[in-house]
Amino acid sequence: MNGTRVTSSAVRALRRGGLLAVAVLVCASVGCTDSTATPTVPPQPATEATDVAAPAAPVGAQPRLAPDPAQLADDLVADELAIRDPSTSQPALVAAARRQQVAYRSIGRHPEWDSIIRPRIPSELLDAYDRNVDARRQLAAMAHPRDTLPAWRIQPPAPADELLGYYREAEAATGVGWNYLAAINLVETRLGSIVGLSTAGADGPMQFLPSTFAAHGEGGDIRSPHDSIMAAGRYLAANGFGADPDRAIYRYNHAGEYVSAIKDYAAILADPATFAGFYQWDVYYVTTEGDVVLPIGYSADEPIPVAGYLATHPQ
Repeated sequence: MNGTRVTSSAVRALRRGGLLAVAVLVCASVGCTDSTATPTVPPQPATEATDVAAPAAPVGAQPRLAPDPAQLADDLVADELAIRDPSTSQPALVAAARRQQVAYRSIGRHPEWDSIIRPRIPSELLDAYDRNVDARRQLAAMAHPRDTLPAWRIQPPAPADELLGYYREAEAATGVGWNYLAAINLVETRLGSIVGLSTAGADGPMQFLPSTFAAHGEGGDIRSPHDSIMAAGRYLAANGFGADPDRAIYRYNHAGEYVSAIKDYAAILADPATFAGFYQWDVYYVTTEGDVVLPIGYSADEPIPVAGYLATHPQ
């Protein structure tokens, strides 16, 4: 995605601010506030091996992973540690995050690997691993393969420090944890990378129906990261987030799998260092021809037949 990195000062500020405990993140899944529209998050097959220092795959191509699940596990651990290490260079961070994303997609679609991979995950990473895998499987259960690619534009998200500031501002104003807002932003539009409407007509970085945004946006711009994140905080608070987060999240997207995935990603984000990885994740779309990555710069005014796109954009 773009080259902006979460700064160490931003991470320290989040830790000083006190993180909400959560009970319980890509994809790009586009849920819809007050709708039953489903995410478009495909699982990702494993391929060949890479190491942490390897460069990112070319734009529009999917990272190659180890075909052996034991090696895939070891590579994933190395990438998870690199993402959390503030000394990791920007190119290495981007490559690690993109491999991390694809690794979880691969593991999500191969439960038969669980007994091989999970024992190789160190204890300090195990909770995040379990939640990433569970979120992937929850969202995959909601996916519906399509034979066209969407009429979207894919852009870099707002700078990471800006997004973190908006989440914290909304948390202070509404009581909704910043990590829940970030998780919803991640699942709905890959932190604002997707510009376009869902199948139900939801719009903006937090995927509001226009009528719902009118009620909670306080006259703001539905496509503004700041205005939409603030509206999401108000919407969740108005739906009783403080007393029953599950119910409030279910109101955002009427699916139990969606609620579980949001809670998983929010729990992972309780460690602010993990945001650096999620920030670099790509937009994936599930199709009848397999998973397709939609890179920064993808733009379509109308749905595109997936077979034609793949002929000139090999994965």
